[in-house]
Amino acid sequence: MLTSTALVVVALAVFLAAFLWLFLGGSRTVVLASHDAEVRPTLGGAAVVHTGPLLPDFRLSTGNAVGVDITLGKTEANSPEELIQRYAFIASDPTAQLAKIEAVVRDMALTAGIRATALALVPVAVWLLLGPHRRGELFRGLRTRRGLIGFTMLALLPMLLWQPWERGEDTQEQQRGWVPLDAFLSGFSLPDGADAVEIRNSPTTLGTKRLLQSALDTYEKSKDFYDEAEADAADLDLRQPEEDETVALLVSDRHDNIGMDRVARAIGDAGGASVVLDAGDDTSTGEPWEAFSLDSLNRSFDDYERIGVAGNHDHGPFVVDYLADLGWTMLDGETADVDGLGPVLGVHDPRSSGLGDWRDQTGLTFAEVEQRLADQACDAEDRISTLLVHDTNIASEALDRGCVDLVVGGHTHVQSGPDPVVGPDGEVGYTFINGTTGGAAYAIAVGSKPRRDASISLVTYRDDRPAGIQWVRLRTDGRFVVSDYLPLVLE
Repeated sequence: MLTSTALVVVALAVFLAAFLWLFLGGSRTVVLASHDAEVRPTLGGAAVVHTGPLLPDFRLSTGNAVGVDITLGKTEANSPEELIQRYAFIASDPTAQLAKIEAVVRDMALTAGIRATALALVPVAVWLLLGPHRRGELFRGLRTRRGLIGFTMLALLPMLLWQPWERGEDTQEQQRGWVPLDAFLSGFSLPDGADAVEIRNSPTTLGTKRLLQSALDTYEKSKDFYDEAEADAADLDLRQPEEDETVALLVSDRHDNIGMDRVARAIGDAGGASVVLDAGDDTSTGEPWEAFSLDSLNRSFDDYERIGVAGNHDHGPFVVDYLADLGWTMLDGETADVDGLGPVLGVHDPRSSGLGDWRDQTGLTFAEVEQRLADQACDAEDRISTLLVHDTNIASEALDRGCVDLVVGGHTHVQSGPDPVVGPDGEVGYTFINGTTGGAAYAIAVGSKPRRDASISLVTYRDDRPAGIQWVRLRTDGRFVVSDYLPLVLE
Protein backbone atom coordinates (compact mmCIF):
# COMPACT_ATOMS: atom_id res chain seq x y z
CA MET A 1 0.00 0.00 0.00
CA LEU A 2 2.85 2.35 0.91
CA THR A 3 4.59 1.60 -2.40
CA SER A 4 1.43 2.32 -4.42
CA THR A 5 0.93 5.63 -2.61
CA ALA A 6 4.54 6.59 -3.27
CA LEU A 7 4.14 5.81 -6.98
CA VAL A 8 1.01 7.97 -7.19
CA VAL A 9 2.78 10.85 -5.45
CA VAL A 10 5.77 10.57 -7.79
CA ALA A 11 3.50 10.39 -10.85
CA LEU A 12 1.55 13.46 -9.72
CA ALA A 13 4.74 15.39 -9.05
CA VAL A 14 6.11 14.54 -12.49
CA PHE A 15 2.75 15.41 -14.09
CA LEU A 16 2.55 18.84 -12.43
CA ALA A 17 6.14 19.72 -13.20
CA ALA A 18 5.87 18.52 -16.80
CA PHE A 19 2.51 20.21 -17.33
CA LEU A 20 3.75 23.60 -16.14
CA TRP A 21 6.93 23.26 -18.16
CA LEU A 22 5.10 22.27 -21.35
CA PHE A 23 2.15 24.64 -20.94
CA LEU A 24 4.06 27.78 -19.95
CA GLY A 25 6.94 27.02 -22.29
CA GLY A 26 4.75 26.46 -25.32
CA SER A 27 3.49 28.88 -27.95
CA ARG A 28 1.13 28.89 -30.91
CA THR A 29 1.08 31.06 -34.00
CA VAL A 30 -2.40 32.13 -35.08
CA VAL A 31 -3.96 34.88 -37.17
CA LEU A 32 -5.36 37.37 -34.67
CA ALA A 33 -6.77 40.86 -35.17
CA SER A 34 -5.39 40.92 -38.73
CA HIS A 35 -1.88 39.90 -37.56
CA ASP A 36 0.25 36.81 -37.50
CA ALA A 37 0.43 36.48 -33.72
CA GLU A 38 2.40 34.35 -31.27
CA VAL A 39 0.35 33.32 -28.23
CA ARG A 40 2.03 32.19 -24.99
CA PRO A 41 0.17 31.22 -21.79
CA THR A 42 1.27 32.83 -18.53
CA LEU A 43 0.30 32.70 -14.87
CA GLY A 44 0.23 36.45 -14.42
CA GLY A 45 -3.54 36.78 -14.70
CA ALA A 46 -3.14 39.43 -17.41
CA ALA A 47 -3.50 39.53 -21.17
CA VAL A 48 -0.49 41.44 -22.51
CA VAL A 49 -0.42 42.45 -26.17
CA HIS A 50 2.89 43.48 -27.74
CA THR A 51 2.02 45.61 -30.76
CA GLY A 52 5.48 46.32 -32.13
CA PRO A 53 7.86 49.29 -32.21
CA LEU A 54 5.46 51.97 -33.43
CA LEU A 55 2.44 51.48 -31.18
CA PRO A 56 2.23 51.10 -27.38
CA ASP A 57 1.79 47.70 -25.77
CA PHE A 58 -1.30 47.25 -23.64
CA ARG A 59 -2.64 44.82 -21.06
CA LEU A 60 -5.76 44.06 -19.05
CA SER A 61 -6.74 41.54 -16.42
CA THR A 62 -8.18 38.18 -17.47
CA GLY A 63 -10.03 37.75 -14.19
CA ASN A 64 -8.31 34.46 -13.32
CA ALA A 65 -4.86 33.02 -12.65
CA VAL A 66 -4.13 32.15 -16.28
CA GLY A 67 -2.96 34.97 -18.51
CA VAL A 68 -1.66 35.21 -22.03
CA ASP A 69 1.21 36.99 -23.74
CA ILE A 70 0.48 37.92 -27.36
CA THR A 71 3.10 39.24 -29.76
CA LEU A 72 1.66 40.71 -32.92
CA GLY A 73 3.67 40.10 -36.06
CA LYS A 74 3.21 40.78 -39.74
CA THR A 75 0.05 42.42 -41.02
CA GLU A 76 -1.17 44.33 -44.05
CA ALA A 77 -1.74 48.03 -43.37
CA ASN A 78 -0.62 51.15 -45.19
CA SER A 79 0.05 53.26 -42.08
CA PRO A 80 -0.05 53.20 -38.27
CA GLU A 81 -3.18 55.34 -38.46
CA GLU A 82 -4.98 52.73 -40.60
CA LEU A 83 -3.78 49.94 -38.34
CA ILE A 84 -4.92 51.51 -35.08
CA GLN A 85 -8.32 52.38 -36.55
CA ARG A 86 -8.65 48.73 -37.59
CA TYR A 87 -7.86 47.70 -34.00
CA ALA A 88 -10.59 50.01 -32.77
CA PHE A 89 -13.16 48.52 -35.14
CA ILE A 90 -12.26 44.94 -34.20
CA ALA A 91 -12.33 45.88 -30.51
CA SER A 92 -15.92 47.11 -30.89
CA ASP A 93 -16.96 43.47 -31.28
CA PRO A 94 -14.05 41.36 -29.98
CA THR A 95 -16.02 38.23 -29.02
CA ALA A 96 -14.77 36.12 -31.92
CA GLN A 97 -11.13 37.10 -31.32
CA LEU A 98 -11.41 36.48 -27.57
CA ALA A 99 -13.02 33.11 -28.22
CA LYS A 100 -10.16 32.25 -30.56
CA ILE A 101 -7.55 33.05 -27.90
CA GLU A 102 -9.46 31.04 -25.29
CA ALA A 103 -9.71 28.08 -27.67
CA VAL A 104 -5.97 28.24 -28.40
CA VAL A 105 -5.07 28.36 -24.69
CA ARG A 106 -7.48 25.50 -23.89
CA ASP A 107 -5.99 23.41 -26.70
CA MET A 108 -2.46 24.13 -25.46
CA ALA A 109 -3.51 23.10 -21.93
CA LEU A 110 -5.04 19.87 -23.27
CA THR A 111 -1.94 19.08 -25.33
CA ALA A 112 0.35 19.80 -22.36
CA GLY A 113 -1.86 17.63 -20.13
CA ILE A 114 -1.69 14.67 -22.50
CA ARG A 115 2.09 14.90 -22.83
CA ALA A 116 2.53 15.42 -19.09
CA THR A 117 0.43 12.32 -18.44
CA ALA A 118 2.70 10.31 -20.72
CA LEU A 119 5.76 11.57 -18.86
CA ALA A 120 4.15 10.89 -15.47
CA LEU A 121 3.64 7.25 -16.44
CA VAL A 122 7.34 6.78 -17.19
CA PRO A 123 8.51 6.30 -13.55
CA VAL A 124 5.55 4.00 -12.89
CA ALA A 125 6.36 1.92 -15.97
CA VAL A 126 10.06 1.79 -15.05
CA TRP A 127 9.19 0.68 -11.50
CA LEU A 128 6.97 -2.13 -12.77
CA LEU A 129 9.39 -3.23 -15.51
CA LEU A 130 12.35 -3.48 -13.14
CA GLY A 131 10.57 -5.89 -10.80
CA PRO A 132 11.49 -6.60 -7.15
CA HIS A 133 14.84 -8.22 -7.87
CA ARG A 134 16.17 -5.46 -10.14
CA ARG A 135 14.84 -2.76 -7.82
CA GLY A 136 16.69 -4.39 -4.91
CA GLU A 137 19.93 -4.38 -6.88
CA LEU A 138 19.35 -0.74 -7.84
CA PHE A 139 18.77 0.40 -4.25
CA ARG A 140 21.80 -1.52 -3.02
CA GLY A 141 23.85 0.13 -5.76
CA LEU A 142 22.86 3.56 -4.50
CA ARG A 143 24.83 2.90 -1.34
CA THR A 144 28.06 2.76 -3.32
CA ARG A 145 30.11 5.75 -4.41
CA ARG A 146 29.41 5.03 -8.09
CA GLY A 147 25.68 4.75 -7.43
CA LEU A 148 25.63 7.99 -5.46
CA ILE A 149 27.42 9.85 -8.24
CA GLY A 150 25.02 8.45 -10.86
CA PHE A 151 21.96 9.35 -8.80
CA THR A 152 23.26 12.89 -8.24
CA MET A 153 23.88 13.36 -11.97
CA LEU A 154 20.40 12.07 -12.75
CA ALA A 155 18.83 14.41 -10.19
CA LEU A 156 20.74 17.40 -11.58
CA LEU A 157 19.78 16.66 -15.20
CA PRO A 158 16.41 18.55 -15.14
CA MET A 159 18.06 21.58 -13.52
CA LEU A 160 20.87 21.59 -16.11
CA LEU A 161 18.33 21.46 -18.93
CA TRP A 162 16.16 24.19 -17.41
CA GLN A 163 19.03 26.51 -16.37
CA PRO A 164 16.85 28.96 -14.40
CA TRP A 165 19.85 31.14 -13.62
CA GLU A 166 20.16 32.12 -17.29
CA ARG A 167 18.39 35.39 -18.08
CA GLY A 168 19.03 38.12 -20.57
CA GLU A 169 19.34 41.80 -19.91
CA ASP A 170 16.18 43.76 -19.19
CA THR A 171 14.96 45.11 -22.49
CA GLN A 172 14.05 48.76 -23.02
CA GLU A 173 10.45 47.64 -23.11
CA GLN A 174 10.66 45.88 -19.74
CA GLN A 175 12.20 48.98 -18.15
CA ARG A 176 9.08 51.00 -18.93
CA GLY A 177 6.15 51.03 -16.53
CA TRP A 178 2.44 50.48 -17.10
CA VAL A 179 0.09 53.44 -17.06
CA PRO A 180 -3.72 53.27 -16.77
CA LEU A 181 -5.31 54.37 -20.02
CA ASP A 182 -7.51 56.92 -18.30
CA ALA A 183 -4.41 58.52 -16.73
CA PHE A 184 -2.57 58.61 -20.05
CA LEU A 185 -5.56 60.12 -21.84
CA SER A 186 -6.53 62.46 -19.02
CA GLY A 187 -9.35 64.75 -19.97
CA PHE A 188 -10.64 62.38 -22.65
CA SER A 189 -13.93 60.54 -22.06
CA LEU A 190 -13.31 56.79 -22.13
CA PRO A 191 -15.97 54.24 -23.12
CA ASP A 192 -17.17 51.70 -20.57
CA GLY A 193 -14.56 49.01 -19.90
CA ALA A 194 -11.63 50.96 -21.30
CA ASP A 195 -10.58 52.10 -17.82
CA ALA A 196 -9.34 48.55 -17.15
CA VAL A 197 -6.75 48.83 -19.94
CA GLU A 198 -3.14 49.79 -19.20
CA ILE A 199 -0.54 50.81 -21.76
CA ARG A 200 3.24 50.65 -21.50
CA ASN A 201 4.69 54.13 -21.11
CA SER A 202 7.40 54.83 -23.68
CA PRO A 203 8.56 57.65 -25.93
CA THR A 204 6.45 56.30 -28.77
CA THR A 205 3.26 56.54 -26.71
CA LEU A 206 3.60 60.30 -26.57
CA GLY A 207 3.46 60.41 -30.34
CA THR A 208 0.48 58.10 -30.52
CA LYS A 209 -1.80 59.80 -27.99
CA ARG A 210 -3.78 61.46 -30.75
CA LEU A 211 -4.06 58.14 -32.60
CA LEU A 212 -5.37 56.46 -29.47
CA GLN A 213 -7.94 59.19 -28.94
CA SER A 214 -9.08 58.83 -32.55
CA ALA A 215 -9.23 55.03 -32.17
CA LEU A 216 -11.31 55.26 -29.01
CA ASP A 217 -13.68 57.60 -30.80
CA THR A 218 -14.02 55.04 -33.63
CA TYR A 219 -14.46 52.25 -31.08
CA GLU A 220 -17.22 54.04 -29.22
CA LYS A 221 -19.11 55.16 -32.33
CA SER A 222 -18.89 51.70 -33.91
CA LYS A 223 -19.93 49.85 -30.78
CA ASP A 224 -22.83 52.20 -30.08
CA PHE A 225 -24.09 52.11 -33.68
CA TYR A 226 -24.10 48.33 -34.02
CA ASP A 227 -25.29 47.71 -30.45
CA GLU A 228 -28.31 49.89 -31.13
CA ALA A 229 -28.88 48.29 -34.53
CA GLU A 230 -28.74 44.82 -32.98
CA ALA A 231 -31.32 45.77 -30.36
CA ASP A 232 -33.61 47.35 -32.97
CA ALA A 233 -33.26 44.34 -35.29
CA ALA A 234 -34.53 42.01 -32.58
CA ASP A 235 -37.77 44.02 -32.48
CA LEU A 236 -38.42 44.14 -36.24
CA ASP A 237 -41.86 43.03 -37.36
CA LEU A 238 -40.82 40.23 -39.71
CA ARG A 239 -42.93 37.48 -41.24
CA GLN A 240 -42.84 34.35 -39.09
CA PRO A 241 -42.48 30.93 -40.72
CA GLU A 242 -45.33 28.44 -40.62
CA GLU A 243 -44.80 25.06 -38.97
CA ASP A 244 -43.91 23.41 -42.30
CA GLU A 245 -41.57 26.20 -43.44
CA THR A 246 -37.81 26.78 -43.12
CA VAL A 247 -36.15 30.20 -43.32
CA ALA A 248 -32.63 30.83 -44.62
CA LEU A 249 -30.75 34.07 -43.98
CA LEU A 250 -28.94 35.36 -47.08
CA VAL A 251 -25.79 37.48 -46.61
CA SER A 252 -23.26 38.68 -49.16
CA ASP A 253 -20.44 41.17 -49.62
CA ARG A 254 -19.62 41.62 -45.93
CA HIS A 255 -16.11 42.83 -46.78
CA ASP A 256 -14.79 42.44 -43.21
CA ASN A 257 -17.60 44.40 -41.52
CA ILE A 258 -17.85 42.30 -38.36
CA GLY A 259 -20.13 44.88 -36.75
CA MET A 260 -22.97 43.78 -39.03
CA ASP A 261 -22.63 40.10 -38.06
CA ARG A 262 -24.51 40.43 -34.79
CA VAL A 263 -27.11 42.60 -36.53
CA ALA A 264 -27.61 39.95 -39.22
CA ARG A 265 -27.93 37.29 -36.53
CA ALA A 266 -30.56 39.35 -34.72
CA ILE A 267 -32.52 39.68 -37.98
CA GLY A 268 -32.21 35.94 -38.59
CA ASP A 269 -33.50 35.13 -35.12
CA ALA A 270 -36.34 37.65 -35.44
CA GLY A 271 -37.36 36.05 -38.73
CA GLY A 272 -37.13 32.46 -37.53
CA ALA A 273 -34.08 31.52 -39.63
CA SER A 274 -32.10 28.34 -39.01
CA VAL A 275 -29.86 28.33 -42.12
CA VAL A 276 -27.41 30.94 -43.40
CA LEU A 277 -26.56 31.22 -47.10
CA ASP A 278 -23.34 33.17 -47.69
CA ALA A 279 -22.94 34.45 -51.25
CA GLY A 280 -19.29 35.43 -50.83
CA ASP A 281 -16.98 38.44 -50.65
CA ASP A 282 -16.59 38.06 -46.90
CA THR A 283 -13.16 39.66 -47.25
CA SER A 284 -11.56 42.37 -49.34
CA THR A 285 -8.44 40.50 -50.47
CA GLY A 286 -8.81 36.89 -49.32
CA GLU A 287 -5.61 37.13 -47.27
CA PRO A 288 -5.02 35.35 -43.93
CA TRP A 289 -4.96 38.66 -42.04
CA GLU A 290 -8.72 38.83 -42.67
CA ALA A 291 -9.36 35.70 -40.60
CA PHE A 292 -10.87 37.96 -37.92
CA SER A 293 -13.80 38.55 -40.26
CA LEU A 294 -14.37 34.83 -40.88
CA ASP A 295 -14.08 34.08 -37.15
CA SER A 296 -16.76 36.67 -36.45
CA LEU A 297 -19.08 35.33 -39.13
CA ASN A 298 -18.69 31.79 -37.89
CA ARG A 299 -19.23 32.68 -34.24
CA SER A 300 -22.37 34.65 -35.08
CA PHE A 301 -23.95 31.67 -36.88
CA ASP A 302 -22.27 28.70 -35.19
CA ASP A 303 -25.61 27.02 -34.44
CA TYR A 304 -27.12 27.63 -37.90
CA GLU A 305 -26.78 25.31 -40.88
CA ARG A 306 -23.98 27.13 -42.75
CA ILE A 307 -23.67 27.09 -46.55
CA GLY A 308 -21.34 29.32 -48.55
CA VAL A 309 -19.43 30.14 -51.72
CA ALA A 310 -16.44 32.41 -52.36
CA GLY A 311 -16.73 35.73 -54.13
CA ASN A 312 -14.36 37.43 -56.54
CA HIS A 313 -12.68 39.33 -53.69
CA ASP A 314 -12.06 36.13 -51.71
CA HIS A 315 -8.92 35.53 -53.73
CA GLY A 316 -7.16 32.18 -53.41
CA PRO A 317 -7.96 29.15 -51.28
CA PHE A 318 -7.66 30.73 -47.83
CA VAL A 319 -11.28 31.82 -47.31
CA VAL A 320 -12.77 28.57 -48.61
CA ASP A 321 -10.42 26.34 -46.63
CA TYR A 322 -10.74 28.40 -43.44
CA LEU A 323 -14.54 28.34 -43.42
CA ALA A 324 -14.58 24.65 -44.35
CA ASP A 325 -12.33 23.90 -41.38
CA LEU A 326 -14.82 25.77 -39.18
CA GLY A 327 -17.62 23.47 -40.34
CA TRP A 328 -19.13 25.40 -43.24
CA THR A 329 -20.38 23.55 -46.32
CA MET A 330 -18.51 25.38 -49.07
CA LEU A 331 -20.15 24.49 -52.37
CA ASP A 332 -17.70 23.92 -55.22
CA GLY A 333 -19.94 22.57 -57.95
CA GLU A 334 -21.57 19.81 -55.94
CA THR A 335 -25.14 19.66 -54.68
CA ALA A 336 -25.92 19.67 -50.96
CA ASP A 337 -29.28 18.36 -49.76
CA VAL A 338 -30.08 20.88 -47.03
CA ASP A 339 -32.85 19.95 -44.61
CA GLY A 340 -35.85 22.17 -45.34
CA LEU A 341 -34.28 23.77 -48.43
CA GLY A 342 -33.96 20.78 -50.74
CA PRO A 343 -31.09 20.42 -53.23
CA VAL A 344 -28.77 23.46 -53.12
CA LEU A 345 -26.13 23.82 -55.83
CA GLY A 346 -23.35 26.38 -55.58
CA VAL A 347 -20.08 27.41 -57.15
CA HIS A 348 -17.26 29.77 -56.22
CA ASP A 349 -16.73 32.80 -58.40
CA PRO A 350 -14.22 31.84 -61.14
CA ARG A 351 -12.55 35.24 -60.87
CA SER A 352 -11.28 34.42 -57.37
CA SER A 353 -7.93 33.08 -58.59
CA GLY A 354 -9.22 29.92 -60.22
CA LEU A 355 -11.81 28.96 -57.65
CA GLY A 356 -15.17 27.81 -58.96
CA ASP A 357 -13.54 25.33 -61.31
CA TRP A 358 -14.55 22.18 -59.39
CA ARG A 359 -10.91 22.06 -58.19
CA ASP A 360 -9.89 19.76 -61.02
CA GLN A 361 -9.09 22.33 -63.70
CA THR A 362 -7.75 25.85 -63.66
CA GLY A 363 -8.19 28.77 -66.01
CA LEU A 364 -11.90 28.35 -66.79
CA THR A 365 -13.56 31.51 -68.05
CA PHE A 366 -16.74 32.96 -66.59
CA ALA A 367 -18.70 31.72 -69.63
CA GLU A 368 -17.26 28.21 -69.31
CA VAL A 369 -18.25 27.99 -65.65
CA GLU A 370 -21.72 29.30 -66.56
CA GLN A 371 -22.09 26.50 -69.11
CA ARG A 372 -20.86 23.82 -66.72
CA LEU A 373 -23.11 25.07 -63.98
CA ALA A 374 -26.17 24.95 -66.24
CA ASP A 375 -25.30 21.42 -67.35
CA GLN A 376 -24.91 20.28 -63.77
CA ALA A 377 -28.20 21.87 -62.69
CA CYS A 378 -30.12 20.41 -65.61
CA ASP A 379 -28.56 16.95 -65.20
CA ALA A 380 -29.36 16.79 -61.47
CA GLU A 381 -31.53 13.86 -60.40
CA ASP A 382 -33.78 16.18 -58.38
CA ARG A 383 -34.68 19.71 -59.43
CA ILE A 384 -32.36 22.28 -57.88
CA SER A 385 -34.30 24.43 -55.43
CA THR A 386 -31.54 27.02 -54.93
CA LEU A 387 -28.45 27.97 -56.89
CA LEU A 388 -26.06 29.88 -54.59
CA VAL A 389 -23.50 31.98 -56.45
CA HIS A 390 -21.70 35.26 -55.94
CA ASP A 391 -22.62 36.89 -59.26
CA THR A 392 -26.07 35.81 -60.49
CA ASN A 393 -24.99 36.34 -64.12
CA ILE A 394 -23.13 33.06 -63.90
CA ALA A 395 -26.47 31.27 -63.39
CA SER A 396 -28.33 32.93 -66.27
CA GLU A 397 -28.19 29.90 -68.54
CA ALA A 398 -29.39 27.52 -65.83
CA LEU A 399 -32.40 29.81 -65.30
CA ASP A 400 -33.05 30.23 -69.02
CA ARG A 401 -33.08 26.45 -69.44
CA GLY A 402 -35.64 26.15 -66.65
CA CYS A 403 -33.53 23.96 -64.33
CA VAL A 404 -33.55 26.03 -61.13
CA ASP A 405 -36.24 27.39 -58.80
CA LEU A 406 -34.19 30.27 -57.35
CA VAL A 407 -30.80 31.84 -57.98
CA VAL A 408 -29.40 33.98 -55.14
CA GLY A 409 -26.21 36.01 -55.08
CA GLY A 410 -24.71 39.42 -54.46
CA HIS A 411 -21.69 41.13 -56.05
CA THR A 412 -23.35 44.34 -57.27
CA HIS A 413 -23.87 45.76 -53.74
CA VAL A 414 -27.38 46.72 -54.88
CA GLN A 415 -30.48 44.66 -54.01
CA SER A 416 -32.56 43.53 -57.00
CA GLY A 417 -35.48 41.16 -57.55
CA PRO A 418 -36.91 38.67 -57.14
CA ASP A 419 -37.38 38.58 -60.90
CA PRO A 420 -39.14 35.64 -62.61
CA VAL A 421 -37.63 33.78 -65.56
CA VAL A 422 -39.74 31.37 -67.63
CA GLY A 423 -37.99 28.31 -69.11
CA PRO A 424 -38.66 26.72 -72.51
CA ASP A 425 -41.31 24.35 -71.12
CA GLY A 426 -42.98 26.92 -68.89
CA GLU A 427 -40.83 26.21 -65.78
CA VAL A 428 -40.62 29.28 -63.58
CA GLY A 429 -37.45 30.26 -61.76
CA TYR A 430 -36.42 33.45 -59.96
CA THR A 431 -33.24 35.44 -59.59
CA PHE A 432 -32.57 37.57 -56.51
CA ILE A 433 -29.58 39.78 -55.77
CA ASN A 434 -28.84 40.69 -52.16
CA GLY A 435 -27.22 44.05 -51.50
CA THR A 436 -24.03 44.38 -49.47
CA THR A 437 -24.46 43.02 -45.95
CA GLY A 438 -21.38 44.92 -44.85
CA GLY A 439 -22.66 48.21 -46.23
CA ALA A 440 -19.56 48.30 -48.40
CA ALA A 441 -18.53 50.96 -50.88
CA TYR A 442 -16.38 49.07 -53.36
CA ALA A 443 -14.45 46.39 -51.42
CA ILE A 444 -14.13 48.33 -48.17
CA ALA A 445 -16.66 48.12 -45.34
CA VAL A 446 -14.57 48.69 -42.20
CA GLY A 447 -15.68 51.80 -40.34
CA SER A 448 -17.76 53.08 -37.48
CA LYS A 449 -20.95 52.47 -39.48
CA PRO A 450 -21.95 51.14 -42.93
CA ARG A 451 -20.78 53.22 -45.87
CA ARG A 452 -24.03 52.49 -47.70
CA ASP A 453 -27.25 50.64 -46.90
CA ALA A 454 -26.50 47.20 -45.43
CA SER A 455 -28.73 44.40 -46.76
CA ILE A 456 -29.84 41.06 -45.37
CA SER A 457 -32.57 38.85 -46.85
CA LEU A 458 -34.80 36.10 -45.49
CA VAL A 459 -35.69 33.30 -47.91
CA THR A 460 -38.63 31.11 -46.88
CA TYR A 461 -38.89 27.48 -48.05
CA ARG A 462 -41.88 25.17 -48.07
CA ASP A 463 -41.78 21.51 -49.12
CA ASP A 464 -38.08 21.88 -50.02
CA ARG A 465 -38.76 24.68 -52.48
CA PRO A 466 -38.42 28.48 -52.15
CA ALA A 467 -41.74 30.10 -51.31
CA GLY A 468 -40.94 33.78 -50.66
CA ILE A 469 -38.39 36.46 -49.83
CA GLN A 470 -38.33 39.37 -47.40
CA TRP A 471 -35.40 41.77 -47.43
CA VAL A 472 -34.16 44.08 -44.68
CA ARG A 473 -31.92 47.13 -45.04
CA LEU A 474 -30.04 49.01 -42.36
CA ARG A 475 -29.58 52.57 -43.54
CA THR A 476 -26.49 54.62 -42.75
CA ASP A 477 -28.54 56.68 -40.28
CA GLY A 478 -29.34 53.55 -38.23
CA ARG A 479 -32.95 53.14 -39.39
CA PHE A 480 -34.30 49.89 -40.80
CA VAL A 481 -36.34 49.44 -43.98
CA VAL A 482 -38.26 46.17 -44.26
CA SER A 483 -39.94 44.97 -47.43
CA ASP A 484 -43.24 43.17 -47.67
CA TYR A 485 -43.07 39.41 -47.93
CA LEU A 486 -42.63 38.67 -51.65
CA PRO A 487 -44.16 35.27 -52.61
CA LEU A 488 -42.43 33.15 -55.25
CA VAL A 489 -44.99 31.47 -57.53
CA LEU A 490 -43.28 28.47 -59.09
CA GLU A 491 -46.26 26.67 -60.63
